[in-house]
Amino acid sequence: MKRLQVFDPALCCSTGVCGAEVDQALVDFSADVDWAKQSGAQIERFNLAQQPLAFAESATVKKFLETSGQEGLPLILLDGETVLSGRYPSRDELSGWLGIKAAPSLFTEQVAELVAIGAAIGANCEPCFKYHYDQARKLGVSDLDMRYAVDLAQKVKDTPAHAMLTLAERYLGPATTSTAAKANSCCVTEPVAIIKLASKCCG
Repeated sequence: MKRLQVFDPALCCSTGVCGAEVDQALVDFSADVDWAKQSGAQIERFNLAQQPLAFAESATVKKFLETSGQEGLPLILLDGETVLSGRYPSRDELSGWLGIKAAPSLFTEQVAELVAIGAAIGANCEPCFKYHYDQARKLGVSDLDMRYAVDLAQKVKDTPAHAMLTLAERYLGPATTSTAAKANSCCVTEPVAIIKLASKCCG
């Protein structure tokens, strides 16, 4: 397989994905490099701040720095030949250079709307649900597929709630009919008391 070398500008760490403000291009490229390596690609990265000798030892890189300066980095070499400079490559470019066959994306517009419907259920957002329901219908998504998305989202949403109830029952014992009735009455008829109690507990 072909060998790709990435000569980075001076970064705070080996990938540049650190610190409070991270360049999104570095985040994306780091993820793409990991993906390519998992597919068997040979990729090396050299950081100007940490590995200056690697820049000096390569005649191609040394000549590039003499003409373009550090501002021209990153520099990408494929089997020793320059293929890109001044920006990081996309995943499609990486796969093309390295001969990696990328799996076709399954994330269609229809799938995106199903994801959005599930997210609306999780967020209890009625306007979101109505909007994405309408969009899904326009794209030909069936009611059955939307029901699958809703049911799955609700299961995910309910899981932490059930876990908390199980935890409470482990400490307090199972709820009785009388305590459940009082809880329902409290929530329905005495909202002000609930707000005061919540303020004491969480404020």
